[in-house]
Amino acid sequence: MRWSLKPKPEETLVESLSQSIGTDPVISSLLIHRGVRSYDEAKQFFRPSLSELHDPFLMKDMNQAVSRIIKAIDNKENIIVYGDYDVDGTTSVALMASFLMTKTDQVTTYIPDRYNEGYGISFEGIDYANDNDCSLIIALDCGIKAIDKVKYAKDLGIDFIICDHHRPGDLIPEAIAVLDPKRSDCKYPFKELCGCGVGFKLIQALTEAYGDDFEDIVSYLDIVATAIAADIVPVTGENRILAYFGVKLVNSNPRPGIKALLKEHKSEVSITDLVFKVAPKINAAGRMKHASYAVDLLMEKNEEVALKSSEAINEFNNDRREADKRITEEALQMIRENNDGSNFTTVVYNENWHKGVIGIVASRLIETYYRPTIVFTKSGDNFTASARSVSGFDIYNAIEACKEYIEQFGGHKYAAGLTIKPENYETFKKVFEAHVKSNIKSNLLEPEIKIDSQLELSDINEKFYRILKQFAPFGPGNMPPVFLSQSLKDTGFAKCVGEDNKHLKLNIYQGGNVKYPCIGFGLGHKLKLVEGKKAFNAVYSLDENHWNGNTSLQFKIKDIKEN
Repeated sequence: MRWSLKPKPEETLVESLSQSIGTDPVISSLLIHRGVRSYDEAKQFFRPSLSELHDPFLMKDMNQAVSRIIKAIDNKENIIVYGDYDVDGTTSVALMASFLMTKTDQVTTYIPDRYNEGYGISFEGIDYANDNDCSLIIALDCGIKAIDKVKYAKDLGIDFIICDHHRPGDLIPEAIAVLDPKRSDCKYPFKELCGCGVGFKLIQALTEAYGDDFEDIVSYLDIVATAIAADIVPVTGENRILAYFGVKLVNSNPRPGIKALLKEHKSEVSITDLVFKVAPKINAAGRMKHASYAVDLLMEKNEEVALKSSEAINEFNNDRREADKRITEEALQMIRENNDGSNFTTVVYNENWHKGVIGIVASRLIETYYRPTIVFTKSGDNFTASARSVSGFDIYNAIEACKEYIEQFGGHKYAAGLTIKPENYETFKKVFEAHVKSNIKSNLLEPEIKIDSQLELSDINEKFYRILKQFAPFGPGNMPPVFLSQSLKDTGFAKCVGEDNKHLKLNIYQGGNVKYPCIGFGLGHKLKLVEGKKAFNAVYSLDENHWNGNTSLQFKIKDIKEN
């Protein structure tokens, strides 16, 4: 791994901030790296306020969206809330449908089947709306490229409102309203909302239009925070505010569905817990069965029913784990047999791989080979794929450069999906490899650890960690601070733990007598570097270990090198 120490901020800036907010230089430097340079900015960072959310009517087409929905409610029209089958999509549908049901009984939900309909708006979904006399479809987390589908609906007399956050194509669908901060003609100040975040802005606007109290919709922020966590959007600006209050709600009064999914979790819930303990379970419903199970759970008001429903979703998640482990092993074997190490990409295909887990498998392959990765499987007459990228490389642009061989695609800088015809697979693979080879910087093919600051262990005390905890919620744009400490030693009892001895457990000290427990996930192979009280350097973040009702500070080691 490459270790990159961030440059130190100007000393005068660090001193000024330290004096104004009463913190030590390390904390001030961390804040400056996050764009905080004054007392007021620090106050905003540490004490987010819902009053700082932007006016939802700044988003292009918001007036049209609100007017059309109010008209539909007044006229008792049948409304379908339509969303994608991942966490962002299912939380968006649960959010919007739950809110609209406080205004009208004429609401139903629709999630496309991952296998029979594929991603986004489908003709089947529009036919379902037509068969059930629905005159308005509100699509969330999808639709920005559904030009032909929206036209098809329009010809049937069905209006569309689109709430999306993906990059638009050259054309915008001819819907009643298209809410997407990434539209080039949208002046909304914050561009990085997830799909559920855009949905929340719409219910915020509807709340204002009805003259209702904003507090009425704060209860939805637990699912908004779940979507922000799962969709890996920047936890900055408006997302930070929504996530901050959403996590608070999860810890104080979560909806029954989220409470049921966290029933085994005994300590305070963080964004990381939503990413690793809630999101995979919600996702598993769409991957292994149907995403409507997740929507129903998130909308459920009865705690007993929610607990029973969560059991089924836990089973889906167990099945998903088994499938992704098996497929990852098969893919790794395929790469070992066919890759001589000169490739700039990883592209693999097997017609029997489960479509629901190929995105997870792509991420697993990056952990081993660290290349822009695409995993294909068979879907009907076509090949469908999930793509994942390495830090710093835009895989969406790389796929777009190969679009003449693609039937359809969509996504983000680091994650995308695509469909191709089988006869184009080999050509696509070569063109994609050539494009990445020509455009990726060689240093991006080596994992990088960005280090916030060098630290002496003597700098760490209760006050320091207490302030550090207040940097949460963490996520892209505000990751947990990473520190470098040098000339460390283990007390002599370091050992490998876990399945296949993958992980490294040790106690470290630096000069003095204070010792800190450490865990290095996936670092079992580095045991020799710390044995025999050899001096070493470590990169780590600070965390809490909860065990048997006790809480203690521990280091999460990210990498170790010789001193």
